[in-house]
Amino acid sequence: MSERIIGIMGAIPQEINGVVSLLSNKKEVTIGKRSYFTGELNNQKVVVVYSRIGKVAAATTVSTLILEFKITALIFTGVAGGIHPNVKIGDIVLGQSLIQHDMNAQPLFPAYEIPLLGKAYFEANQPQIDLATTTILELLEQQHLHNVISEQDLNKFNIHQPQLHVGLIGSGDLFFSTNSQKEKLQQNLPEILCVEMEGAAVAQVCYEFGIPFTVIRTISDDADDHSTVDFNSFIEKISNVYSIEIIKNLIK
Repeated sequence: MSERIIGIMGAIPQEINGVVSLLSNKKEVTIGKRSYFTGELNNQKVVVVYSRIGKVAAATTVSTLILEFKITALIFTGVAGGIHPNVKIGDIVLGQSLIQHDMNAQPLFPAYEIPLLGKAYFEANQPQIDLATTTILELLEQQHLHNVISEQDLNKFNIHQPQLHVGLIGSGDLFFSTNSQKEKLQQNLPEILCVEMEGAAVAQVCYEFGIPFTVIRTISDDADDHSTVDFNSFIEKISNVYSIEIIKNLIK
């Protein structure tokens, strides 16, 4: 039986720097212009890395985690733009399934289906979903995040009672910044909760290698005409703290 090693990914440094700081026995390994940090978190062996933005970068990075570092499970953390009307800034979305919303090889293949793989939706394993759901709900119900994030910063982004949503995440090499983009996606895939640029690519690679994955996204904006407002500040003050607290409680 292989040794349990958990890979932890984010797209940009600010999304995983806080997690890197938690590691004991930390070592840095450079492969393919990426820095992989090995170490232990709560006595569990982990490898932490930021992939850079986009599906290709994410797929390359998770492939390296699987083939070079022999990870047995993956956690992806970061921000996303809210699509579903029930999803608000500061909420957390857990990916029950993921789809590449920009994949369209029609008429050769159905819309959204990955050519020659016969799948459009990549489902997370239920045990990972159950564990992440329990962990996140405990943090939210105990208002733990309010203890580690200042009221000033929470008020700045109008975050008062963040909620957990479990469902479909859409990924694509496109930053949503207009109402028309959002409305078109809602028409085509009304069940999508949020959009980002890496998760479904990571899910596809994990599926092909048989690696269980967990994709956790903090909603940073409404994926519309106001989606770039205070983005960097949100990552620094809010989502980075979310990632630290969720992951250190998820890995036990």
